[in-house]
Amino acid sequence: MTQHQGTFDATSSTRAGTVIALFTRDLRVDDNPVLIAAQRDGAAVVPLFVVDEHIVARFAAPNRARFLAAALSELDTELRSLGSHLVIRRGDTVTETDRVAEEVGALRVHVAADVSAYSVRRAERLRNRLTRRGRSLHTYDTSVTAAAALRPAGGRDHFAVFTPYFRRWVFEYRLDTLARPRRLRTPPVASDRLPVAEDLCPGPTSPLLSVGGATTGRKLLREWVSAGISDYDRRSDALDADATSHLSPYLHFGCLSPVQVLEATDLSTVDGLAFARQLAWRDFHHQLLAARPRAAWNDYRSRAVVWREDPDAVTAWQEGRTGIPVVDAGMRQLLAQGWMPGRARLIAASFLTKSLGIDWRVGARHFLRWLVDADLANNQLNWQWVAGTGTDTRANRTLNPLRQANRFDPEGEYVRRWVPELATLPGASIHRPWRQHVDHATYPAPICEFVGM
Repeated sequence: MTQHQGTFDATSSTRAGTVIALFTRDLRVDDNPVLIAAQRDGAAVVPLFVVDEHIVARFAAPNRARFLAAALSELDTELRSLGSHLVIRRGDTVTETDRVAEEVGALRVHVAADVSAYSVRRAERLRNRLTRRGRSLHTYDTSVTAAAALRPAGGRDHFAVFTPYFRRWVFEYRLDTLARPRRLRTPPVASDRLPVAEDLCPGPTSPLLSVGGATTGRKLLREWVSAGISDYDRRSDALDADATSHLSPYLHFGCLSPVQVLEATDLSTVDGLAFARQLAWRDFHHQLLAARPRAAWNDYRSRAVVWREDPDAVTAWQEGRTGIPVVDAGMRQLLAQGWMPGRARLIAASFLTKSLGIDWRVGARHFLRWLVDADLANNQLNWQWVAGTGTDTRANRTLNPLRQANRFDPEGEYVRRWVPELATLPGASIHRPWRQHVDHATYPAPICEFVGM
């Protein structure tokens, strides 16, 4: 395993007066390559977060706005414990960062590398702007992900198959976490107030949404590795067990780094390695999107399929009224919590794309609206994997929701939790309410049929 240091080496550079640590999706003080490099580089550091109006306008997601507001608040609290504070600006990230650099006389800006087309363009615009001003930008490639971009043999620019990627990833991810700075000195600089969710994106949020930041994330991680991860390999897909870590929102916003999670996980165990594999899938999708940015909204692999348009079926799917209980349970959990377990996501996505024949982009947009952990790399490429347009070598793979329910919710406890109108049906019979003659005024008839009905 190697430790990737990014593109700045303080030992070979003249120590600057004031530098900027630009936070994006790395909202933490622990194991933050950007903040550590800035602290080593400058006598004073401006921790800056720009509420990017382009992102706010284009990716309206009230659930993520609420989580982001909480994460920024916790980040500010942790920075204040170091003698600093979070500087907030609102507008275009490039313009506002350049403006702050001018105000404080900063010659260098440090920022995490990211993979979306917008993030890449933003970094290039910022680099060009700073260069014209006699300033420089330094990026760090293992802040959002655990490993730098890996390249397969033969000259290809990315791994298209996960298994060989995982074999390399196990030996290439950044090994050691970085300690938080002991103290930070921040010069006087104007700041907007910390945003609240309504400032970022007004709109209804999931009533049972869990929010937090780095402090909350570290507590959740400790609880997970001390008890929750036990039997993960066997039970992670069990819908009735709720046996997943719930760490994905904290990873998405960078309240936890993937390296922190890996360091806390015992990879010598079957459960620890199975959990690490899920983190590797996250990095796999990021390296794929970095190489193929158009895959965010275009098929990674073309498929000879004509998608159906059926607004009524889409609405039923979105609202959890398809008449297939295991699908509806997942979709209702999504609306209630802004989250759903991975197995429920696969079942719901396969139902929409393979059973109903609806374009994967329709489902991806709905998940982006409600999932608190949704980002373009994981969300879009998981959807493409299910739809048969992504990296799955079995493009025609279809998940029969009834078989999935029997296997992963054998007594119907998951469905019973989220589809309460069926709660009185005994055991596994809850998965086939039509056999129990449930009134369609109570629960709808299935909108399509499957083997085993």
